[in-house]
Amino acid sequence: MHDLINEIGDFIFVDNKPEKCSVIITVGGSFPQIAEKAAELYKSGFSDYVLAGGGVSVKTGVFAGVKDKKDIYSGDYKTECDFYEDVLIKNGVPETAIVREDKSGHTRANAECAAEVLKEQGISAEKMILVCKRFHARRCLMFFQSAFPKAEILVVPADIEVGDFNVTKDNWHTSSYGIKRVMGELARCGDQFTEMDINNFKMVK
Repeated sequence: MHDLINEIGDFIFVDNKPEKCSVIITVGGSFPQIAEKAAELYKSGFSDYVLAGGGVSVKTGVFAGVKDKKDIYSGDYKTECDFYEDVLIKNGVPETAIVREDKSGHTRANAECAAEVLKEQGISAEKMILVCKRFHARRCLMFFQSAFPKAEILVVPADIEVGDFNVTKDNWHTSSYGIKRVMGELARCGDQFTEMDINNFKMVK
């Protein structure tokens, strides 16, 4: 059983070392730590651009609201993109370096809309860094690999040490919340993987 726990953790929790890239992408959400991590990477010189990604929830039709540090990030945010942009600016990223994507409402759309926006802006997608929640890493990578089949994609997760949200490769199996989130991600990676993804991956030679 111990081997199975490790194998699931190895699959779900992707964590790469950052490298110089074309663009840093924040995958949609409500935690400021994701955009704060992206700002840290930007200021460390890993890219000249940060894409602030995310629209509104497909379930509710509105932005879910800020989940942490509401005293710092208290704007009237209509989309995840608005929220992330504010976090980026407050953490030292110039507005001119921020690329906005405010149409996507779920993870696959985050990737597909990012591809459209980067193409429109003429920004290279040859190599990128994805910043997301730790337990969201594999599904983010899966969809971005499908949308950018020829790109080199690094996942650099953000640490979100807020109550039950602090789910990591080492502790996910120790709480009912961690088990639910990780096994839910494992199921979604299977349920949401499509023939289109297979065909996209076949494009790579």
